Amino acid sequence: MSATSATRPTVVVTRPREQAAAWVEALGAAGWPVVALPLIEIAPAVEPAALRTLIDGWRGVDAVLVVSPAAVAVLRQAQVPPPAAPVRCWTPGAGTADALRAWGVAPAAIDQPPPDAAQMDTDALWPVVAPQVRPGWRLRAVRGVSADGYEGRDTLLQRCIERGATVETVTAYRRQGPRWDAAQRQAAERLVGPGAIWLFSSSEAIGYLRALMPGAPWSAARALVTHPRIAAAARALGVGQVVMSRPALPEVVQALESMA
Repeated sequence: MSATSATRPTVVVTRPREQAAAWVEALGAAGWPVVALPLIEIAPAVEPAALRTLIDGWRGVDAVLVVSPAAVAVLRQAQVPPPAAPVRCWTPGAGTADALRAWGVAPAAIDQPPPDAAQMDTDALWPVVAPQVRPGWRLRAVRGVSADGYEGRDTLLQRCIERGATVETVTAYRRQGPRWDAAQRQAAERLVGPGAIWLFSSSEAIGYLRALMPGAPWSAARALVTHPRIAAAARALGVGQVVMSRPALPEVVQALESMA
């Protein structure tokens, strides 16, 4: 039997602020107490005019890899037009596919992992897009960079290069950890325990949390994560209970029910 809304633990949504609102609303509508505690801040990496110059109207490319909703948001803020046919739009996740459609990309132009894929990532995307890649194929990847210079996994890009494709990367945004004052840190510390479930969608976010709350009693905490690499980061932090789910709302809710 699932817990009632009065006894359910609080779900801590750690996605960037721009993405957290939708999750807070959806989980709240599903009857969960929920709080947003963004652990990654997103900022443009270049001025809008410079980004438009780098994108160059998507000329000279056959496909675009857009890695996250944050990438779509920064492109839209810079008034970059959405890619149009025949350019393909590759994305590793359903949330980014939704953001691409909202931007104006034709649904038929979007390539993403199948709905039943075990994980939503570039490894699951590769079998979908691999038949497109051939010598001379031109791919532009739009992604972000973390404070330590990490731009993300390059496995898919390397596979394209091995097949003779030309790959160009555009760093559109910066990821960085939040800056908390004493009150914010105390509020977060109160959520470390059995009365909350931390919803993690990024191992990088867990790294920032480690720096923000050194010495926190994570063995008493619980986490729901959306990828095996994130699960490994949560366990390395010392989280006492780690449960994994795909990053789709119905499956996240089902996993939360199993933990309540």
